Amino acid sequence: MRKAKIVYRDVLAGVLTETDDGEYVFQYDLNYVDNHSHQFLTFSMPVKKEPYRDKRLFPFFEGLIPEGWLLDIATKNWKLNPNDRMGLLLACCQNCIGAVSVIPIENENE
Repeated sequence: MRKAKIVYRDVLAGVLTETDDGEYVFQYDLNYVDNHSHQFLTFSMPVKKEPYRDKRLFPFFEGLIPEGWLLDIATKNWKLNPNDRMGLLLACCQNCIGAVSVIPIENENE
């Protein structure tokens, strides 16, 4: 299982999880739901308490992953499979251009 904190403008927005079964789950942080209910990450994922679930990485997060020659550099430098979308997201998207950052969670205590 791999997890990442999703930060929006220096505020924890939620947690993205890739389960051992290959399912993706995004859960908005409850404090974010209470205090930033109109500041959603994308129109397709409005702020709500219930988690979003899908068998594929959500399109919004797919869009953060580099493409083309930049993807080639990332896969070679970090020795990642270009089909390992969560691995690429965790490796490449900590300092994205824009308001969203993806911070890997190394253990459950973070």
